[in-house]
Amino acid sequence: MQKTVHIIGAGISGLSAAVRLAKANYRVHIHEATQQAGGRCRSYFDTATNLTIDNGNHLLLSGNRDALAYARSIGTDAALVGPTRAQFAFIDLPTGKRWQLDLGESRLPLWVFDKTRRVPDTRLRDYLALSPLIWAAQSKLVGKTIPCEGTLYHRLVQPLLLAALNVDPPEGSAGLAGAVVRETLLAGGQACRPLVARDGLSAVLIEPAITLLKKQAASIQFGHELREIGLSADGVGELKFGTDDLALGPEDAVVMAVPPRPAALLVSGLKTPTKFRAILNAHFRFDPPKDMPPLIGIVGGLVEWLFAFPQRLSVTISNGDRLMDMPREELAQAIWRDVCKAAGVQGELPPWQIVRERRATFESTPEQNALRPGASTAWKNLFLAGDWTDTGLPATIEGSVRSGNRAADLVLAMRRR
Repeated sequence: MQKTVHIIGAGISGLSAAVRLAKANYRVHIHEATQQAGGRCRSYFDTATNLTIDNGNHLLLSGNRDALAYARSIGTDAALVGPTRAQFAFIDLPTGKRWQLDLGESRLPLWVFDKTRRVPDTRLRDYLALSPLIWAAQSKLVGKTIPCEGTLYHRLVQPLLLAALNVDPPEGSAGLAGAVVRETLLAGGQACRPLVARDGLSAVLIEPAITLLKKQAASIQFGHELREIGLSADGVGELKFGTDDLALGPEDAVVMAVPPRPAALLVSGLKTPTKFRAILNAHFRFDPPKDMPPLIGIVGGLVEWLFAFPQRLSVTISNGDRLMDMPREELAQAIWRDVCKAAGVQGELPPWQIVRERRATFESTPEQNALRPGASTAWKNLFLAGDWTDTGLPATIEGSVRSGNRAADLVLAMRRR
């Protein structure tokens, strides 16, 4: 007998839960408060650049097993493209020094033993000094666990952890940082090959999921904001959307896949992170040089990562609260100067767009990480999903998909009970 699940939110975590449950023969109903799916992981046509751009430059790695499994389940894993080998180009802007980090193709971090493949001017013992981070407690600070100084830190560890944690690494959770290191650098080059959605996040991770769900007879309602949940000792009995109310059957389930603030308003007593950090992305309509790598890490500049797309150069700046109120034109000019140096190009400021997300991720500090709830709740048929829940990872696409999978598995376990 087909059972019903209501999924609140059509972001990547909600969609991953929906796909998993639809394939398990659930009747799936998705309710999205806005007029589009994807949340922070989506694309849109930008009139300033006359291009389709992503609202954030999201990088996946070949070791992101849950995100890649999700892409395979909707038939788009081949659209996540990248180099055949885990190689990363870097430039130190103040000195102009360039190098390539070559992690190879092994399942082991053998690259650290080869000075031609690791970060220039680093020694093996520099990497061994990072070992306390690997199994550190989530309550510990990165700055109290490893030395946050020296060539290796500034040329690799700081850029990696800043991108992953979205906070200045020394103030971040060592446990979350350790999880990132275990699943990337420690797993060897086979887990570190960079992958991007070259046709846009929506075309690769969002729209195909919507198409698949509709083929599975799932319903998707946009502009359908949940206003109140009818809770009792037995669980969720009613969903109130303002214009219509839905009564739930005794075996129906609800997956709450919304950001932490609306989740806390809807579910009384729910503990969630309360502090957030910004991320800034900038996009320039400019043809990348033919020999330019798809991704360049930038050390010592305003910009941290530079992406090369067809007809477009895009950058990401993490922990960007300091830039949220800077005049847009001034900010675009400053970013473009870094882009020109890193890409080896020159010219006047081309058509551009800046996307600022003030609450992009929860603050990956020990204090805020301790506030992340698990997927289960006090109510037997209510489950949580989202990168802000306790996934064991920082706020990433991989964490989002894992949270959706975990919520879906709990729904399936409820059915078996």
